[in-house]
Amino acid sequence: QVQLVESGGGLVQPGGSLKLSCAASGSRFSVYYMRWYRQVPGKQRELVAAITSSSSTNYADSVKGRFTISRDNAKNTVYLQMNSLKPEDTAVYYCNAILSSLGYWGQGTQVTVSS
Repeated sequence: QVQLVESGGGLVQPGGSLKLSCAASGSRFSVYYMRWYRQVPGKQRELVAAITSSSSTNYADSVKGRFTISRDNAKNTVYLQMNSLKPEDTAVYYCNAILSSLGYWGQGTQVTVSS
């Protein structure tokens, strides 16, 4: 069982920045495949960014060049640095971990981009 706790969401103006954190339980964090998703009401959950155990990354086209995913294995934490935020980035952001083909989710953190 892997527990995930997101933090760092909030209200930010367009063009601003936020950094989300996701703290994971377990002693095998370094091998977890970690992803950030987001979801707005009435829409499917969307993959935003992913990072492998070797720190290879990939991003949705909509966030490339603005968002950066990273991980700190010593702290069992994955981050999502979000810059140049747009109103369309408003969503609940979820952390996801994959371990031994099983998926785990955090409770989500709200990000609102509005003036």
